[in-house]
Order: sequence, then C-alpha cells, then structure tokens
Amino acid sequence: MMYREDSFFTLTSAGQIGLAVLSVLLAVCLFLFARALFITCAVRGGFRSWGIRVSISLALYWSFLWLSPQLYYLYYQAIIEGLPWQIVVQTPPSPVDAMTTLAFSGSNTLSEHSKALLGWGLLIYGIVARPAAR
Repeated sequence: MMYREDSFFTLTSAGQIGLAVLSVLLAVCLFLFARALFITCAVRGGFRSWGIRVSISLALYWSFLWLSPQLYYLYYQAIIEGLPWQIVVQTPPSPVDAMTTLAFSGSNTLSEHSKALLGWGLLIYGIVARPAAR
C-alpha cells in the first residue's frame, strides 16, 4: 500500500472520518468561493475569459496551500490532547512549490496527493465553468 506510513493512519477511525469530512468541506467551500468570484468577475467587469477564471483558480489554490495548514492544525488540536496553541502558517509557498504539488512531485502522502487533486480540480473548473450573468 502506497500510503502505509502516512500519518493519517495514526489517527483513530473517528479522527480519520473527521479529517476527511473537514477536507471535503474545505474543498466544497473553495469551489463555491471560486464560483462566486467567477460570477462576480463576469457581472462586474464582463470578464468571461477562461484565462481570468484559471488565474482566479490558481490564486485560490495558492491561498489554500498557504493558509490551510492552520485549519488542519486546529482540527488536530481538537482531537489530540496536549497540542500547544501555535501558528503553523509559514511564508507563502513559492510558485515552484505550488507547481511541484500540482505535478504530484512532492512527498508521497495522502495530503500532498489530495492537494494536487484539489488544484487540478480548480484549474479544470476554471476552464470549463460558464458563469451566467445574473
């Protein structure tokens, strides 16, 4: 099994389910936010170009890579006793770091591969989305 040593499997079943639910909720929120931005751009500025939508998708993905570790750390604080309060957000990822994740060239973990799938999903959504003007 590729992910046998992944830290996900050190969690209890309830912890794993909670982490999966959190990840799905964050992804859904990201896609809904992308959709809202696509519609806003189309309505306000007439930007219907897929290039604008892909740029928005990349910006959202980059923001997720940068800020989501704090959300996940808060989840781990809730399920693991004794974790100290701290800020785990680092400096923003470089474009090379983001592209490395998108290319599945990072570490062989569920987290890295899930982030890559999320990134590709956002990019594809940016290309195929057809936000209707209200």
